[in-house]
Amino acid sequence: MRQWHTTLDIRTRGRGLTEITDAIRPWLRGTGARDGLLTVFIRHTSASLLIQENADPDVQTDLEAFLDRLVPDGDPLFIHRSEGPDDMPAHVRCALTATQLSVPLIGGALVLGTWQGVYVFEHRHAPHRRQVVLHLMGD
Repeated sequence: MRQWHTTLDIRTRGRGLTEITDAIRPWLRGTGARDGLLTVFIRHTSASLLIQENADPDVQTDLEAFLDRLVPDGDPLFIHRSEGPDDMPAHVRCALTATQLSVPLIGGALVLGTWQGVYVFEHRHAPHRRQVVLHLMGD
């Protein structure tokens, strides 16, 4: 069994989903691995990772609308507002989602469903540069 790792620099457009599946695939091909397990990890507390539908953009709109209702910006419950009214809600959104994903690699390809993609879910309103670490164990 071998291991490979790299860090992707992902630029988000602000709050919402940024698909990174196509950024992951070339690196995987470059490893030459056929079978294994890919771990995807984001090094932030106000952005997260999701495997989600990549066919109908309404899914992303609805996810964002749901989180807006669940964790509204400027909620008076929160005292942490160091970087603005979306600061603490971004941390809560991150806590409710995931900072790490595991995706099998079989036959040199990610084992994703037909309509699935890997996304960075930016929880802040402003665009950010996010670091996503890829770690592959396999053969």
